Amino acid sequence: MEKNKGVKIKDQVSVIDENLSGTVTSVHGNRVVFIDDYGFTHSFRKDQLVLREHSLYENLQLQKKPEPVKSKSKKHHKKHFVLDLHFGKMVTHPERYESFERLFIQKEKLLETIAYCRKNNLKKLEIIHGIGDGTLQQMVQEVLISQTGLDFRNTAILHHQSGSVMVEFI
Repeated sequence: MEKNKGVKIKDQVSVIDENLSGTVTSVHGNRVVFIDDYGFTHSFRKDQLVLREHSLYENLQLQKKPEPVKSKSKKHHKKHFVLDLHFGKMVTHPERYESFERLFIQKEKLLETIAYCRKNNLKKLEIIHGIGDGTLQQMVQEVLISQTGLDFRNTAILHHQSGSVMVEFI
């Protein structure tokens, strides 16, 4: 570069295409030796360097651009999906089923709903299991523990008083 032919000792230089700069300590023909801010010595050809002219930047005003706002999908603004496992709401004649059949149907419905939420990229699922004797609550806990890619918590502070569990898909 034509500018760099006049490089002198104590000039500030920067290396083209590298994040490296410093103060010239010596010039040997086409080679320029400089020391960087950390005390390391470097040697480059004159055509690989540019003079740092601080006067170019003295009156320059910086403008900070605002961060772009990331838009969210409209479906994520919706209220969370709710699954009510009360057996009376799942079948028309609940009295016709044995207790093991009830639990099996509730478990299948829970697994189907989890698969549905994953398929449709839903982020939250509330599972209402009621309070009762804890059998259904225990089954729900076991199913959720066996699943990957989700986090869950009881919606009440004391889990035995909670009638539901909130599931978040990660």
